[in-house]
This record gives sequence, structure tokens and C-alpha cells, in this order.
Amino acid sequence: MASKVILPFFSSFTLFLFLLLLPLLFQAVLAHPKDQNSSSSFQFLQQLQGCQKGNKVKDINKVKKYLKHLGYLSYDINKTHADNNDHFDESLEHAIKTYQLNYNLKATGTLDLETVSKMMTPRCSVPDIINGTSRMNSGKKNLSKSIHDFPSQYTFFPNRLRWPPSKFSLTYAFLPGTRPDAIGPVARAFQTWAANTPFRFTRIMDPRRADLKISFERRDHGDGAPFDGPGGILAHAFAPTDGRLHYDADETWTVNSTPNSYHLESVALHEIGHLLGLQHSSVRAASMYPAFDPGEIRGLHADDITGMKVLYGSS
Repeated sequence: MASKVILPFFSSFTLFLFLLLLPLLFQAVLAHPKDQNSSSSFQFLQQLQGCQKGNKVKDINKVKKYLKHLGYLSYDINKTHADNNDHFDESLEHAIKTYQLNYNLKATGTLDLETVSKMMTPRCSVPDIINGTSRMNSGKKNLSKSIHDFPSQYTFFPNRLRWPPSKFSLTYAFLPGTRPDAIGPVARAFQTWAANTPFRFTRIMDPRRADLKISFERRDHGDGAPFDGPGGILAHAFAPTDGRLHYDADETWTVNSTPNSYHLESVALHEIGHLLGLQHSSVRAASMYPAFDPGEIRGLHADDITGMKVLYGSS
């Protein structure tokens, strides 16, 4: 007669615990790629908190490149190579003050906690300042005035780039490789803008014939504005009448509000605003505010709508 094999109690109990914890372990594995803040290309800023004019600290040159990309900083390369060194000079202090004004922060000129936190927030890569002229808060007020003196903060591209009246009916298309769950959110974003502007948008299937082209891209994708992987830059779009809108395919995107993910429709609203001619706004609740927190959902604000009406007239 064959003998029975009896599992020890602790083995059965261990198996029970494993089966009980397996779903939690599985969720943790799935969640890990979404927790991208620690590996963001903006992470270097964290170690520079507290730096001020006169300091020489490793990676200050990265702050200069960050602000140079966004239009806040420029150097005469024939006189200096200041953008390649780690000296916190007067030009950098001025650039940081301008950035702080644009984002409603105290204009200290130092990399204080609030400034570093704001600079680390994932954002649109379209510059805040183009051709050396700030059109956000720093171009509308000075240090002695309150932000409430300037309730409207919408801005336009230089020369007020816009679509001609003959092109108020625009077509859009998705390039091959677009993730299927993005199509609905982007379409809803177009509908929202159509309800508040003179524009009408129609989806077509042939991107070659479309006025507006939406795609998901990675790293250097040939438009002069490379993405940087997870975290950091989320998306960008070009001023009229270029028509290109690019999401960073390396980000974790969501249709709903999900922690550590970015809302497809909210980012689409922002980038479509660029496609139509709006630049960035200093109003935190506006769609055209350039920074996005993970899980944040944002709709059109009166500032966005007013800016579009000023640019094109009432709908």
C-alpha cells in the first residue's frame, strides 16, 4: 500500500500567503514603470536647491540649458561660454527671476524650494519666451504690482501667428503608431475647442491631406525638439500653420485620472491651443499653463477662451 505524503503545515501556510499576496506583487510590478518622477530628465534640479548667484556647483550648466531651451537665457557665445560652465552668474539670476514671475513665485533669483519644485514639474516643451520677449507675467507686470492687476494672462506667438479665415474648417489625422486609446480623448479636445472658437474640426484618415497631424514620437524624432524619455517633457505642438502635434510616447498616458500618469485629453487641449495660435499662460488653472502634475485633469479656462477670442474674434 502506497504511503501518503503529508505536506507540513508551514508549507501549506506559505503557499496560502503567496497566493494571497500575488495580486499585490503583480500590481507593484505593473506600477513600477509608471513611477517615473525619480528618473525624470529634470531630476538634476533637486540637488541644486538653495543655489544662488556666486555659487559654483556641479550641474549648474544643466539649469542654464533648461532655461535656454525655454527662452529665458541667452549668451553671446563670441564673448563667453557661460552656458557651458557651472558658475551661477548674474544672467542666470535674472533668468530665474523672470521664470519666477511667469509662474507666480517670489522673484528671489535663487533656486529655492518652490522654484525647484516648479521647474521639476513635467511640461510642454514649447518655449515660454520666443525671440527674447516674455509674453507671460514677466512681460505684463513688474515686481511692485500684484498679479491681480493683470487678470488676463493669455499670450500669443510672435507676430500673432494664426490661421486665415479661409481655414477655419480644419482637418486632422493620426499618424501610424498612434495608440488607439488616444483617439477619443484627442477628438474630445477638438470638440471642446470647436465649441469655444470659430473653428470646426473634421477627422480624416489620410495624414498627408490633413491640416493637423497627431502622433506619438520618441527622443530625437526629426523636428528639432527631441523628447527626453519618461518624465520631463510631455508633448509639444507648433504654431499656425504648421499643424504638427507630438506626444512623447515614452510617457505613461491615461484616459482617466490615474496617479503617475498624464491625462491625454488635458494635454491635447493644451497642444491644440498652440496649433491654433495661443502661447503659454501664467494662470495655473488655464489649459495653456505649461506644466502638468501627474493625474491632473484640466479643461478650458476663461483665460484660454478670451485669448482665442482676442486672436480670432468671437465664435
